Amino acid sequence: MIRHLPAALTGLAVALTMTMAAADNRVVTVGSAWDDSRQRLSIQGSTDIEPFLPVLEAFANRTPGLAIRYEEILTNDLHDRSTQACRDGKALADLLISSAIDLQVQLVNDGCAQPHVSPGTAALPDWANWRDEMFGITFEPAVIVYNRQLVPPGQVPRSRFDLIDALRPADNPFLGRIATYDIERSGLGYLFAFVDAQHATTFGRLIEALARNRVVATCCSADIIDGVAEGRYLLAYNMLGSYALARALVDPRIGVVAPADYTLILSRAAVIPRRAPRPDLAKRFVDFLLSADGRRQLAEASLIVQVGGTESEEHPLLSAGASTLRPIPFSPALLVGLDRQKRRLFLDLWRSSVTHGTD
Repeated sequence: MIRHLPAALTGLAVALTMTMAAADNRVVTVGSAWDDSRQRLSIQGSTDIEPFLPVLEAFANRTPGLAIRYEEILTNDLHDRSTQACRDGKALADLLISSAIDLQVQLVNDGCAQPHVSPGTAALPDWANWRDEMFGITFEPAVIVYNRQLVPPGQVPRSRFDLIDALRPADNPFLGRIATYDIERSGLGYLFAFVDAQHATTFGRLIEALARNRVVATCCSADIIDGVAEGRYLLAYNMLGSYALARALVDPRIGVVAPADYTLILSRAAVIPRRAPRPDLAKRFVDFLLSADGRRQLAEASLIVQVGGTESEEHPLLSAGASTLRPIPFSPALLVGLDRQKRRLFLDLWRSSVTHGTD
């Protein structure tokens, strides 16, 4: 969970309160007082509060009297909650936003969502709109993060091939100082790893190289990025680029690379639960996120990142090279990785390779 804010956010004059809802979960209320408002929008999501706060505030300012309650929650916990609420026929929230899009597909596939059709949703590319019940609201690359002060430019891996080569020598500087998501604890980490296994001919060699170099598999984004900045890790693989780029804007120690062989693109998925108390407000918020103003707000929060365009179009801190972008499409194909037997086999491979390096 990101704790480092750009200076532009520190002076926000917002009507908000922040509380701890449960272990590791934080809640923020934006706009009118929650108890006094008749227009209350409840959102649960895995997006860190800090980058998402200006987006929430912008929507609240458009609707006088609106109160928004946002709870930040880990992807796996969010899925467990939403699945249980669906089974019990209970309301959980008006909107669910998660980076673990495979889990969101499963939720929709289980009949736990309701549809929404609007000009904004209709304009989404096919890969970011599934059954008019699951909508991609961001554009975020999976990246390599490195310490700019400790890793010379010539040693920065620009692709998975470079990373494997860098990890090959027995005396390489990355031994014990490379990190990635723990895919058993992180739904996003599991998604990235499973999609990597499907896309990359290098996956087996990469896992072997990471294991040989005692990769640290841990949760979560902020902890890993902190570790890179502090020099505990020299680099981190398969990090969510939005968080890394937001940190790099205020921390010169952080460097970010979009792998040149291919760059996975994640779009966080918004789903309106079947029993949402205020689906009307949820639909309006989704439409706002897909509007020009909403996209601008998301881009300013580094949740929409231009990759692989001209130098003037790209994020100023993103080294993209000649990246081949591979958006992860919303489709039933994502359910393959959630099949119990396939998941068990994949996690067995993971454990046999990297658990000895886990924090």
